[in-house]
Amino acid sequence: MGIKRDIYWRIAIAFMVIVVFALAILWKIFQIQNVEGNYWRSMADSLTTRYYAIPADRGNIYSSDNRLLATSLPSFEIRFDARAEGLEDEYFNSTIGKLADALSKLFNDKSSNDYRFELTNARKNKERYHLLKREISYTQLQTIKDFPIFRDGQYKGGLIVTQKNKRAYPFKVLANRTIGYVRDNGTKPVGLEAKFNKDLNGVQGKRLMQKISGGVWMPVNDDYEFDPQNGKDIITTLDVSIQDVAENALLKTLLKNNANHGCVIVMDVKTGAIKAIANLGRDRDSVYKELYNYAIGEAHEPGSTFKLASMLALLEDGYVKLSDTVDTEHGHKIYGKQIMKDAEDHGDSRVTIKKCFAISSNVGVSKLVYQNYYKNPEKFLQHLRDLQLDTAVGIEIPGERIPYIKNTKDKYWNSGVSLPWMAVGYELNITPLRLLSLYNAVANNGVMMKPYIVQSIQEYGEPTKEFQPIVINQKICSDATLNSLKEILNEVVISGTAHNLFNPYYSVAGKTGTAQITNSGGGYKNKVYQSSFYGYFPADVPQYSIAVVINAPSNGIYYGSAVAGPVFKEIADNIFSTNLEMHPALEKDTTNYNATLPIVKTGYSADLKYLFSNLGIPFINNEEGTWLQQIANEKLVELTSSNKTVIAGVVPDVKGMGLRDAIYLLESSGLQVKVEGIGMVKNQSLPAGTKIFKGQFITITLNT
Repeated sequence: MGIKRDIYWRIAIAFMVIVVFALAILWKIFQIQNVEGNYWRSMADSLTTRYYAIPADRGNIYSSDNRLLATSLPSFEIRFDARAEGLEDEYFNSTIGKLADALSKLFNDKSSNDYRFELTNARKNKERYHLLKREISYTQLQTIKDFPIFRDGQYKGGLIVTQKNKRAYPFKVLANRTIGYVRDNGTKPVGLEAKFNKDLNGVQGKRLMQKISGGVWMPVNDDYEFDPQNGKDIITTLDVSIQDVAENALLKTLLKNNANHGCVIVMDVKTGAIKAIANLGRDRDSVYKELYNYAIGEAHEPGSTFKLASMLALLEDGYVKLSDTVDTEHGHKIYGKQIMKDAEDHGDSRVTIKKCFAISSNVGVSKLVYQNYYKNPEKFLQHLRDLQLDTAVGIEIPGERIPYIKNTKDKYWNSGVSLPWMAVGYELNITPLRLLSLYNAVANNGVMMKPYIVQSIQEYGEPTKEFQPIVINQKICSDATLNSLKEILNEVVISGTAHNLFNPYYSVAGKTGTAQITNSGGGYKNKVYQSSFYGYFPADVPQYSIAVVINAPSNGIYYGSAVAGPVFKEIADNIFSTNLEMHPALEKDTTNYNATLPIVKTGYSADLKYLFSNLGIPFINNEEGTWLQQIANEKLVELTSSNKTVIAGVVPDVKGMGLRDAIYLLESSGLQVKVEGIGMVKNQSLPAGTKIFKGQFITITLNT
C-alpha cells in the first residue's frame, strides 16, 4: 500500500508540474500575442522587409544645338509572381498556353512548350519572383503588358517589372573624354559626367522590398514606393559638326606622322565658349582613342608659340618697335654653357623685329628679352603673371593641370640661362587651353575671356542655372601693342613659317611651334618633338581661335607648320565653307538683260494656258482646239490651233511636241512607241498620215 501511495503521489506531482508548465506556455503565448505583439511584429517586419533605392533617370548632356551627347536608356527586367493573390488556378491553366505562345514569338529564344513548362513549374513551386527575361526594351515591355495573364498586372497576373538605366552616347566616341563617364566599378569618374554628377543624378526614390524564400527580395506594392526626382540636363557649348571635323583632322595627322598623341581646341573668340575639344592618344594596340584630356591635363614646354607673350612684354614696355632690327647671328647663340639654335640659318643676320617673329628666330627673340630684362627679370615675369599664364583656367572639367612659370626664387633659376630660354617657351610648363586663352585675347581686341564649356543646367526644358561669358582681363595690353601683335601674327602666315596656311578666301593669323620634349630623367637627348599651331581666323574679323598640339611625331617631319598646321587648315576650311555669314557679301547684279519670250512645245491647250498665266506672260488665243501651238512675237504669245489630232487608223504628226503629249497621241492611235533622245520631237519613223497596222511600232527622236 505504501509503495502504491508513493507512486500515486509522484504521478500527481508530475501531472501538476505539466499542468503548471502548460499554463505558463499559454500565458507566454497570450503575452506575446497581446502584450508584446506589436514589438515582435515590427521586429519580424524589419528582418524580412527593407527599403531599396530606386535610381532616378540620369539627366542628358546636349550640344549647343541640342543634339544628344549622353543620355540614359531604360532597360527592363520582367519576373513572375506565381503566387499572386488574384491569379486563380482555373484561369492560369486555361490561359498559360496563350501566354507561352506570345512570349516565344516576341523573344524568339525558346519554344512555346519551354515557356509553358517554365511558368507552370514556377507555379507548382510557388515561386514569388521568378526571372523571365533581363534587358528588354520599352517597346517590348508595352507589348508584354498586353499578353494574356500579364495584362492583369502584378496582383492578378503576377507580372513584376523592374527598371534599370544604361548610359548611352549617341555619337559614340565623339568628345568621349570631355563628356566623360561615371561608373560603378571603382573607375575614377571623368569629364562633365563627373563634374556635374550631382545635378545629373537627381534624387533617388525608395521601394519597400520583402525577402522571400531563397534570399530573393521582391517589391511589396506600389503603395510603399517613393518616386525618384529625375536628374537635370547639361547644355554644353560644343558644336557636334565642328567637334567631328576636329577629331577627324586630328586623327589624320596622328596617323600620317605616327605621333604619340595630340589635342585640338576650337574656341569662340567673343565669348570664350569651347566649340570643340578633341584628344586622341595611341593605346597598347596602336589604336588612337580618347585616353586622356591632353588639352587641359597636360602641361609641356610650348616652344615658339610662347613667343607671343615675350613680344607682348617687349612691346608694352616700349623696348622695341616692329621696325627695329635684331642680329639673329645666323641662328646660333650661346647662353652660359647652353647653345640656342634657330631651325635654320635664314640668310640675312640682321632682320626687323617683325621678320624675326615671322621666321620664328629663337636667337632673335631670346636676345631681345635677355638684353632688356636681364637686370630686372621680375618685370618680364610679372607680365606673364598679369596674363594669368601661371594659373589654371578653371574649366568645368576635372583634372586641369596648373601651369608652371619659373620665378627668381626658384632654386634652379639662373638669369643668364632661364630668362632667354623662357622667352622662347622653355623652362616653363603650360596647358594648351591656357595658352590659347592668350591668342584668343589678341583676336578679341585685348579682352581675355574665361574658356567655358557649359552654358546652362536645365530641368524639364527650363534653365535652373546659366553660365554667362566671363571677362578675366578687360585689356591685356595697350591698343598700340595689340595692333603690333596682330600684325606680326598675320605676317607669320603671309611670309613666315605658316605660309602654307595662306589662302585667298579668308585670312589667318597665328604662330607655329616646334619644341623639344624633355626626357623622363631630364635633358633633350632623345630628340622627341612637340609640334603646335595657335591662331585665329578670319584674321580681319576673328570669330574662332584654334590650338593644335601634336606630341612626338616620328616619321621625320616635326615642324609645327607641316604637322599641326594642316589640322588647323582643315578645321578652318570646313567652318568657313559651311558658315555663309563669314563670306563677303556678293555685289548686287546691275546688268541689264533683254527679256525674251520662251519657246514652248506644241501641247495640250489647258496646259499651255496654265503655264503662261502662272508665269505672267501675256498671250492671246485666237482659235479654240485641243492642241495648240505657239506663235511668238516681241510682246506676247499667240496660241493657234494645231493639226495635231487623232484620226482613226492614221499616224498623227507629233513633230514639235513634248514627249508626254506625243506619246499620248501615238498610243491613242494604237501605236507602240520607242523613244530616243531628249527635248521635243524632231523626227518620227512613220510619216504622218501613214496607215497604221495593229501592233505596229513607231520610233520618235527627240532633240533639244
